[in-house]
Amino acid sequence: MTIKKTLRLAVPCLALATTAGLLGAAVLPDRQAPRAMNILLMGTDTRDTTTAEEQREFYAGGIACDCTDSLMLVHVSAARDRVSVVSLPRDSLAEIPPHRDGTGREYPAHPAKINAAYAEGGPRLTVDTVESMTGVEVDGYLQVDFRRFIDSVEQVGGVEVCTARTLRDPATKLDLSPGKHRLGGGPSLQYVRSRKTDDSADLGRIQRQHRFLVAALRGLQGRNLLTDREGMKPLVRTLMGQVEQGLDAGGLLELAAALQKVPPSATEFTTVPVSGFNPEIPKIGSTLAWDRVKSAEMFTRLREDRPLLKVGEDPLPKDPPGFEPAAPVRGSALACE
Repeated sequence: MTIKKTLRLAVPCLALATTAGLLGAAVLPDRQAPRAMNILLMGTDTRDTTTAEEQREFYAGGIACDCTDSLMLVHVSAARDRVSVVSLPRDSLAEIPPHRDGTGREYPAHPAKINAAYAEGGPRLTVDTVESMTGVEVDGYLQVDFRRFIDSVEQVGGVEVCTARTLRDPATKLDLSPGKHRLGGGPSLQYVRSRKTDDSADLGRIQRQHRFLVAALRGLQGRNLLTDREGMKPLVRTLMGQVEQGLDAGGLLELAAALQKVPPSATEFTTVPVSGFNPEIPKIGSTLAWDRVKSAEMFTRLREDRPLLKVGEDPLPKDPPGFEPAAPVRGSALACE
């Protein structure tokens, strides 16, 4: 039985092991021939499982909105030879589908920021919202909070990131000089949460999350951890945690092993094309508008299991990114030299 039949299916940012673990999150249905799979990665702002000391040290305190700080739609090709990652900015204007809460109270469809879907109805409403906006069927999901993110990074000995320019954020206190840096769990959280290093705001943070995923994947592949089923089990347990997940550990382990040989050049990263800001909406605030034509074309490619980039196409990422629709880039263009 597939995940979709058993469940209706953000790290404030992204978990390191989500690179491998998440990329392997899809169950191979009943040992049939593999098919393309779509996994929704939810980075939540849940922080009550971190200690007061951690929150002070890594500037991760504050009041959580119980929403998704980051959303990534991860497409794994049927041949298991390509991975496409599309980030959905948290301030995107969404139409939340009609739903019921835990008490049975019914809510009609209504506009909101896309990250509010989680606050209103948890991961399942988030999946419903993403499916209705993209037309892409989600086969599984993984939700990662501050605690699981920090612990996952620590379990693999940190992640090496690099930057061509100084990165300083007054909110998270991130302070990285140009060059390479191996970050532990707490500093990694600062890195993927930072959105005030420049004027690119959430779009810049999304690009750093992509860089982090590429770096994490390379690190796990370099240690051959993805094919080490026993070695992966503690990491999978940490990622799964005690919350509802729209995937199972066995399927995650199985596909993680299959993706050990996927190189950064066979991964694609992008943000859904946006056309600018919508007019201010009462009680919702400022929201991003998706470019309807370009985003529809992108999601059609995912549904048809086609790459976002043409053969031989290898654009360089703009750093920091602008608000114009960004071209997809290969993971190799985001990797450290």
